Amino acid sequence: MCAKNIKRKEGKCMKNQENQKNQNNQEVQENNSSKFNRMTSRMLQIKAETASNEEIKDRLLSGGRVTGTNMVVMVCAILIASVGLNTNSIPVIIGAMLVSPLMGSILAIAYGTVSADPDLTRLHSVGFAFQIIFSLIASTIYFILSPVKAPTHELLARTSPSFFDVIIASAGGIAGIVGQTNKEKANNIVPGVAIATALMPPLCTCGYAIANMNLRMLGGVAYLFLINAYFIYASACLFLSLLEIPRVRELTPAEWRRSRMKMVRNTILVLLPCIVLAVTVGLK
Repeated sequence: MCAKNIKRKEGKCMKNQENQKNQNNQEVQENNSSKFNRMTSRMLQIKAETASNEEIKDRLLSGGRVTGTNMVVMVCAILIASVGLNTNSIPVIIGAMLVSPLMGSILAIAYGTVSADPDLTRLHSVGFAFQIIFSLIASTIYFILSPVKAPTHELLARTSPSFFDVIIASAGGIAGIVGQTNKEKANNIVPGVAIATALMPPLCTCGYAIANMNLRMLGGVAYLFLINAYFIYASACLFLSLLEIPRVRELTPAEWRRSRMKMVRNTILVLLPCIVLAVTVGLK
């Protein structure tokens, strides 16, 4: 009897020890999991590092103005980009990318879209269209007057867009809007995005194609500009939606559905030529 009792007690002790070990392991795992969750939430806590809604609005809308300083800077960017492309100078082209105000207009349009303000969206869309037309006219005049007519490597490099340009423009759009909405206005994000997602050089290359009546080149480089501009806009819209930018008015469920469908439709339409080109190259 004594031996049986001793064995039972030993068995109970062993079970208790195992239960205690399991409990300790669970606690350690829970602690590690909570630490990881806390660390992840800190890393992804973007809202805590963003500026106030008023400051974001002021920054984005001032960057989208087409008058005054922005107009003077745009003229300079057109001349710098055209000369850089004409002389095959990469540093000069990068300089044009850095000073170009085109991205500011795209971000302002994105703000108008997300804030459900059609008047604001229309205003900056018209401004952006004016910038595009002005850039095309100015660069075309430059290349008509330029004594250098042969296409340089930098001009030809912008005539064959690919799916990689979609990835670059999307990532650049997110990085650009993060930089513009950050509490610290002075940061190195926006200049980097301006270089990665070039907007002015493709427009000036369009001017070269028009000046030389090269429709094939015009089609390729115009599509590259469309990819860059659209995916910067779409990425900025997505990020501003996550920030819950205040809206001028609340949209009805039907309006939300229609807005989302428009975005999906436009994205597919912009991507379609790129997908066709990728499939064609893959089949070859």
